[in-house]
Amino acid sequence: MLQRLALACVTAIVLGSSPSLAQSPSPNGVITLDPPGAIKAEGTWSLGARAGDFVFVAGMQGVDPATNTLVQDPQARVLRAFLNIKLIAQSEGASLQDCVRLTVYVSDLHRFAPMVDKAQAELWGKPPYPPRTMVEVQRLFDHDIVEIDSVFYAPKKK
Repeated sequence: MLQRLALACVTAIVLGSSPSLAQSPSPNGVITLDPPGAIKAEGTWSLGARAGDFVFVAGMQGVDPATNTLVQDPQARVLRAFLNIKLIAQSEGASLQDCVRLTVYVSDLHRFAPMVDKAQAELWGKPPYPPRTMVEVQRLFDHDIVEIDSVFYAPKKK
């Protein structure tokens, strides 16, 4: 009896500590992502999902994971948005170089596009950069300045 209880506890700890197993996969194997150290998703959305060999990251803002609030400095906020994406991608074995698509939404293209370029140059280091679309929008959630949507190729390890 004690052995069964110990086995049940160990199983619960192992399953509970795995970010990919936080939620059951869909019938087709889509897994919702919520890695340790990431921002907290509040509401009816998740940080990302793995579908086969692809990782889809939700639109990320420059939210500091420690406080779950927006970073104040605009350049630091843009960089933080990319770092939030990087953390989620890395949790599934992808690097920034595995990014196959970026869509960047900014509230002022002329003001914030150079900040996006600077953050990408800092994080990627050098070309090649992923395919990217940048769009100016009238308003973002919490009246933010940037939100970045991304897709990564990360083949499952066999």
